[in-house]
Amino acid sequence: MPLDLTPKILDQLLDSLVENGWFEWPNAITDELSQSLLTEVEKYDLEGELQRAGIGRGKTRQIHQGVRQDSIYWLNGKSSAQQTYLKQMAEMQYQLNYALFLGLLEYESHFALYRAGGFYKKHRDSFRGNANRVVTTVLYLNPNWQNDWGGELVIYNEESTKKLAIITPEMGKLVVFMSEQIPHEVLPTKHPRVSVTGWFRCNASIAGNIDPAL
Repeated sequence: MPLDLTPKILDQLLDSLVENGWFEWPNAITDELSQSLLTEVEKYDLEGELQRAGIGRGKTRQIHQGVRQDSIYWLNGKSSAQQTYLKQMAEMQYQLNYALFLGLLEYESHFALYRAGGFYKKHRDSFRGNANRVVTTVLYLNPNWQNDWGGELVIYNEESTKKLAIITPEMGKLVVFMSEQIPHEVLPTKHPRVSVTGWFRCNASIAGNIDPAL
């Protein structure tokens, strides 16, 4: 089940990343694969395997419910659905490197569950001067999402508070954006909202400073 990166879609993705810093791709992932991933994260939730997401990494990581309210489970490739999705992201990584010379070396991702009332305030996924996360991906796993449920992803202008896009978290939709460039937020949701959030990374290890921090 390869990623449907036709020449037309690939050109749209690359042009949009270069010109705007972000790209919205409806129906990027099949309903079959999306449903398999959704079933998996629902199972982890029932088994109590999800953990509260924090802010920061390593020793600086802290739980801050006033900023972020989601629970996560890191993909590890143990299921066939995860393996298929990770292979598709590997294909995208190759294409991004080939066309844009980004030097992407790896991909990390986790399931993210926002329960009713959950949100994530405006932020960037990578800090300037420490761009270990280069490109962000968000795959939505929400069938029959209703507009009045909220939970949209808001993408902002890099230099102002102007909203560039308000994206509904519909099943199979993939959003791709430059981690350092694009401020974004998740609006409060009135209904459980599930996604797979991931990052293509470069190697930011320097001397004794290992990246990612453990």
